[in-house]
Amino acid sequence: MNKLFSIITFLALYTYSSGQSINILHKDSLSFRGLSVVDDNVLWVSGAKGTVGRSIDGGNTWKWMKVKGFETTDFRDIEAFDKNTAVIMGIAEPAYILRTSDAGDSWQKVYENNTPGIFLDAMEFWNDMSGIVVGDPIDGKFFIGRTFDGGKTWQPIPEKYKPIADNGEACFASSGTNIRKLNRSEAVFITGGLSSHMFIRDQKIPLPIIQGTQTTGANSIAVKNKNTLIIVGGDFTKKDDRTKNCIITHNGGRSWIFPTDSPL
Repeated sequence: MNKLFSIITFLALYTYSSGQSINILHKDSLSFRGLSVVDDNVLWVSGAKGTVGRSIDGGNTWKWMKVKGFETTDFRDIEAFDKNTAVIMGIAEPAYILRTSDAGDSWQKVYENNTPGIFLDAMEFWNDMSGIVVGDPIDGKFFIGRTFDGGKTWQPIPEKYKPIADNGEACFASSGTNIRKLNRSEAVFITGGLSSHMFIRDQKIPLPIIQGTQTTGANSIAVKNKNTLIIVGGDFTKKDDRTKNCIITHNGGRSWIFPTDSPL
């Protein structure tokens, strides 16, 4: 998806929930797709042209930075652990993962992948040590990488364990929310395109969400518990179309229901 977002979007999430008015603190035409909320005070965002933002006062003021050497990189996901430590994901050819432990004053390149066709979509962490990154298929299999040291090092999982994709199936690198932790040891990710599925380890569960073209399918999942999950998607070329753009399961994906009133 190529929609432009400003930081106003993120500020609205917090001000609306508390009933406060929205104050414009920063305006930018850049695309910001990564958001990580550590607590009520510490927020990090990431986006296009190597841009990262950090607030330690609940969004009232922000520190903005361009990551040196990566000024043209699109950082579409960010995972933060505290006010000083965060990991950012640059998407494609080469794909990068960078880490800071000094509030963004410096960044270390902890992973680089130059494989033709590489495209990272989203990251998720179970805790401060264990994390996962998912990417679009290469040679018919989704890319999966793991870290067990807080993002300091990353390794792809063995080829034989990589999930198999259908023809024309991929992920949407739209908000970093197409992969989520399911429990203490498992993750779940969703796909779109010509076909749309939910993947849990060796399970490949078909989704009744709209699909069939490169612009359709699932692109965000929320996990309440291992049984109750909500998936949203649609056709990103038809922003006002609600057709089969939201599905809910209460039994871990064995069956799905559509809401009475689907979201826009």
